[in-house]
Order: sequence, then structure tokens, then C-alpha cells
Amino acid sequence: MTGPITHLFNRRLQVRRPSTADDGYGGQSGDLVTQPGTVAAKVDQPSAAERALAAQTDSRHTHTVYLQPAADVRYGDVLRDPATGEQWRVTAVVGPSTPVYRKAEAELMQTEGEPSNG
Repeated sequence: MTGPITHLFNRRLQVRRPSTADDGYGGQSGDLVTQPGTVAAKVDQPSAAERALAAQTDSRHTHTVYLQPAADVRYGDVLRDPATGEQWRVTAVVGPSTPVYRKAEAELMQTEGEPSNG
């Protein structure tokens, strides 16, 4: 299904999903597993209203990622742009009442010494 905003999707992002496995000692170890393929996306900084709501709820919503309606993106996933190395941890996924896109609220993940772009 394509919607009226799909022409705005200007990035191809990898989806990395948390996965756990038994460690053989009664515990579990976790890792991020890259899912097959990529998802088309548009990455925006949130609006002033979205930032205000995030501040009120103590959320770390730094970016909004728009996706195809059928994109398999879930809470806790990490979206990675292989072209830039930027990564965002998904904090929520919602869709409008008419399924023309999905919106993932996300937090930019930075490594030490990396400048902020958001």
C-alpha cells in the first residue's frame, strides 16, 4: 500500500531488534539482531507540541520517524541509517486512523564524543 506521503521517505533504515538467549548458566544474554531488509523512512525532529508533551511525560522523544503502514517496527527496536551511522531507539509506534503511514517516536542514540544533531 502506498500513501500520499511515501514520496517523502528519503532514507532506508535497518531495523535492529532486541533478542535474548539462554546463557547456559540459568540467565539470559541480550543482543540486537539486524532484521532482513530495510524500511523506507522519513526522520524529523518533533514539533514544539510533541516536545512539550514529551517533557511533561519525562519522555526522551528526540525524533519522529515516519514509516510505511506495514513496516515491522516495534517498541524497543533500534533504527540505523547505514549511510550516516545514526541510530534511534524506538520509544513508541502509533498510526493515524487512516493507515497511510506509521509514526515511531524515537530517541537519538549518541556515542561518546559525538556531536548532537537534534
